[in-house]
Amino acid sequence: MIPRDWFIAVYMMSNRKHGTLYIGVSGSLLTRVSQHREGLLQGFTKKYGLKRLVWYEFHEHMSAAIQRESSLKKYKRDWKINLIERDNPNWDDLFPSVVRSAGFSWVAETSSAMTIWD
Repeated sequence: MIPRDWFIAVYMMSNRKHGTLYIGVSGSLLTRVSQHREGLLQGFTKKYGLKRLVWYEFHEHMSAAIQRESSLKKYKRDWKINLIERDNPNWDDLFPSVVRSAGFSWVAETSSAMTIWD
């Protein structure tokens, strides 16, 4: 059985509308974005405070997701902004809607971790 938070996805994080962008890929989107939001991962997203999931795209296979991530990173910033704004013009944080669509009913953020309950 595949865990419910196991979603292969390419995603973009930001700190605000038209802010700094980070493109990543993960086999567990909910877990990875939670880690970014809580500052648990050292590196770029923590350094620049990128806690807002502004775009994502699910994939069936990790190889396809990695290929898509690599191609997205090659595009110019304006192209990436257009991609985000096509479906998320206000740069809203999409994480709560991803949590709900995964079938979780409540999310609580604490200072050390994100807890998701059924």
